[in-house]
Amino acid sequence: MRILMVSPHPVYSPRGTPISVFNRCVALGALGHQVDLVTYPVGEDRPVPGLRYLRATVPGVRSVAVGPSWAKLVLNGAVTVRSLREAIRGRGHYDVVHTHEEAGLFGPALARLSGVPHVYDMGNDWADVLKNYGLGPTNPAITVAGGLEDAVIRHSDVVIAHFPLIAERVRAATPTPVETVCNISLEADPDPAEVAAVRAEWAPDGEPVILYTGTLEPYQGVPLLLEAMVSVGRSHPGARLVLVGGRPDQMAELQARADELGVSPQVRLVGQVASTRIPACLEAADVLVSPRERGSNTPLKIFSYLRSGRPIVATDILSHTQILDGRSCMLVPPTAAGLASGIEGVLDDGPLRTAAIQGAASLRAAYGIEQYVEGVAAAYAHVGGGPVDAEQVARAAASIAGTDGSESVGVAPEGAPGSAASEGAPGGAASEGAPGGAASGGAPEGAASEGAIRDPRDESTLEVAV
Repeated sequence: MRILMVSPHPVYSPRGTPISVFNRCVALGALGHQVDLVTYPVGEDRPVPGLRYLRATVPGVRSVAVGPSWAKLVLNGAVTVRSLREAIRGRGHYDVVHTHEEAGLFGPALARLSGVPHVYDMGNDWADVLKNYGLGPTNPAITVAGGLEDAVIRHSDVVIAHFPLIAERVRAATPTPVETVCNISLEADPDPAEVAAVRAEWAPDGEPVILYTGTLEPYQGVPLLLEAMVSVGRSHPGARLVLVGGRPDQMAELQARADELGVSPQVRLVGQVASTRIPACLEAADVLVSPRERGSNTPLKIFSYLRSGRPIVATDILSHTQILDGRSCMLVPPTAAGLASGIEGVLDDGPLRTAAIQGAASLRAAYGIEQYVEGVAAAYAHVGGGPVDAEQVARAAASIAGTDGSESVGVAPEGAPGSAASEGAPGGAASEGAPGGAASGGAPEGAASEGAIRDPRDESTLEVAV
C-alpha cells in the first residue's frame, strides 16, 4: 500500500514519539508498504526501506523543545500545509492516510480529500499530556482536548493504541476498531564487547551501576532519583547513578541539585549518546530505574528495559503498572524513600534480584519484534491491507532484527541521536535535501540468545525460560 503519513514531530530524534513514528515506518516498510512521511524540518533522515521523508519548510528552525510551545504551532501549521499539498497533488496515488498525535485533528479531512481510509496513531491521551505539563484537571483546555480527540477517534477507520489504557479509552469513546501495538525496542542486540567497554568506562573497579535513560523533563522524576542516592550512597557507598539523555541546561540543573545533596561523586550525567549504543548501556547496568512521578502513558524505555533483562525499579503509577507488575519489577512509591528502598533491594545478589531478573525476562517474551509487526499488520487489515499473514509477519520481523542476513534498521526507544539519512525510494529512505548516512548494524555474532540473560557483575549466564 502507498501511505501518506503525517507526524508533527522531529522525526528522527531521540525521544518518545519521534522514535515511535520511525519504528512504525520500519514495520510498514518491512511489510512491503511505501510511506511518504510529512514531518518537521527538524530531525535526522534515517534510511528505512520504503520510506521517503517530506519535510515541511520553516526557515531558521534548528531545534524544537519537548512539550507545548508557540514554535510548535508554527511548525504544525507548516506540516498541515505540506500535508494538504501532498494530498491534493497525490490524489489517486495514496491508499491510506496515517496520522500521529495532533495531526489527527486534520487527518480525517485529509483522508476524505484523498478519498482513502484514515489510520490514527494514538500514543497519548491529549488531556493527560496537558496535565503532565502543569494544567489542572478543571482547566477548560483539558475538556476541549478530550472532546477534540473523541471526534478524531470517531472519524478514523482504525486506531493504533500504544498501550492498553489508550485502547480502553478508544473503546469507551466510539466503536472505531482499535489495535494495541506497544512501542518496543527494534534495535539489534548489543555486542558483548561493547557492553564490557561501557561497563569499564562507568565502573572501572566493579562498582554497582544504577541507570536511567530518557528525557529529563520534570515529570520523569529524576530529581527524586538524586534524592534517593543519599540513602543508597549510605547503604552502598560504591554505587554509581548514571543518567543518559537530556539537554545541557537540564543536565546543569541536575548537577547543581546533586551538588546540593552531596551526591555528586556518585552521579554521572552522560547526556545524549548514539541510539545504537543504548542497548549496550542498558546491559552494562546492574539496575534500571524509571522514577516517573505521574501520568498514565507508558514510557517507551520500559520495553527497552525489559529486553535488556536487567532488574527494573519503577514507580507504582499507571504509566508503569499497565505493563509491569510486582513479578516483573520492583514497584515502589513515587518518592525518594520508595526509590531508594527498591534500588537497595535489587542491588545485592539474592532472591529479590533473581526474581526481578526472571520476571522481566518472562514478560519481555510478550513484547517481541514479531508481536509488534503483527499488531501493525492487524491495524492495516482494517483499511485494505489484507488479512494478517503469519509467514509475511515472520519474514518482516526477521528483516527488522537482521536475522535474515540483512542489516537491522530498528531503533531503541528513548536514548539519543542517531546519525543517518539517505537518498532513494522504496529500496531505502529518501529525503528532500538531507545528507547521506548509514543505518545501524545488525545483530552481532556471539550475542546472547533470547533465553540467556547476563548479569554484568558476573561472568556466568543466568538461563531463563521465556
